[in-house]
Amino acid sequence: MFTPIKQTSISKKVIAQIKEMVSEGSLQKGDKLPSERKMAEKLQVSRTSVREALKELEIMGLIESRQGEGNFIKSNFEDILLDPFSTIFLIKESNAQEILELRHVIEKGSVALAAERIVDEELEEIEKILDTAKTSNSEDELVKLDVMFHYKIAQSSKNFLLQSILNAVSSLIEASIKDTRKNILIKEKHKEIIKQQHNNIYEALKNKDIKAAEKAMSDHLEFVNNEMKKSIKN
Repeated sequence: MFTPIKQTSISKKVIAQIKEMVSEGSLQKGDKLPSERKMAEKLQVSRTSVREALKELEIMGLIESRQGEGNFIKSNFEDILLDPFSTIFLIKESNAQEILELRHVIEKGSVALAAERIVDEELEEIEKILDTAKTSNSEDELVKLDVMFHYKIAQSSKNFLLQSILNAVSSLIEASIKDTRKNILIKEKHKEIIKQQHNNIYEALKNKDIKAAEKAMSDHLEFVNNEMKKSIKN
C-alpha cells in the first residue's frame, strides 16, 4: 500500500517557499523578485534550481517574466492558480510536445468549424492581424499577433467549449514555449514561412473551405512542432 517517499527537488522547495511568502503577505502582488543570482545566494541553492522554479511558477501563473525588467508576482493570479490544466501540467510533468499535440487536436477542429461559421466581420479582424504582422519587426509583437490569430479562429468557431479549452491551454503555451517560439520567429525565413501559413489558413476560411482550412492549420502546427524540436536539440 505504501511506497517510499521521494526526496523533493530543490526547485520544488524554492517554489513552496515563494508560494508561502505570497500566502503570508511578505510578497505582494506586483512585487519584483530578486535576480536569479541574488535569489540563489539568499536561498543557498544553485541558479539552475532557481531558474527551474521560476519557469514552473510562470507556468502556474503566479509570476510573470518581463523582458529586460525581471520577474514579478502577478497582479491577478487567483483564477490562474486554480486552472486545472496548469495543475495537470505540473503533476504529470507534461512537456511542450504534449501541449502542441493537444493544440493540433483542438485547433484542427476549431478551424473546421470556423470555416463553416465565420462571418465577414471576423474575417476582417483576422486580416488586420495578418496585415500588422507583415509590417512588424518585433519578435515580441509577432508572438502576440500569433496568439491573437489563433484565438480569433477559435472564437469564430462559435463553440464556447472549444474556446474555453484553448484559452485554458494558452496560458501554458505562452509560458512554457514562449522562448522557443521566439527562437523560431527570430529567423527571417521562419517569419516569412509562418506569415504564409497564416495567410493560407485565412484564405481557406475566406473561401469557407473546411478541408483546406484543416490542412493549412495542420501544416502550420507541424512546422512549429518540428522547429521547436530542432531548437530544443540546439
